[in-house]
Amino acid sequence: MEVINATGRRKSAVARVYLTPGKGNITVNDRDYKEYFGHEILSSVVTQPLVLLNVAEKYDIKANLDGGGIKGQAEALRLGISRALVKVDPEFRSVLKDNGFLTRDPREVERKKPGRPKARKRFQFSKR
Repeated sequence: MEVINATGRRKSAVARVYLTPGKGNITVNDRDYKEYFGHEILSSVVTQPLVLLNVAEKYDIKANLDGGGIKGQAEALRLGISRALVKVDPEFRSVLKDNGFLTRDPREVERKKPGRPKARKRFQFSKR
């Protein structure tokens, strides 16, 4: 089996994922994923699709993350891993889809409007 690549996005974070058969190593930007994300919650978000399908020890994952914050990057990586697993075995698709791992979260930051301090916030109104 050759290298399978997939892309995951969340907010402004982009994850390029490369999946190969291996022992279960996950490398993010040339660092171990637990070291990169720090928090145990974010590390578990990354491994959710692998744990769900019981394939955590079968594949090595190398990922390049760019943009966004740490949580957006973790969720982008989860989407990328899920898409790569579907390319490996199309039977995984129904299980991952039922758990919501193949849905790209469409929410983005709303742009700032002119004459306002933020996107929707207004300056304080003074009648007199």
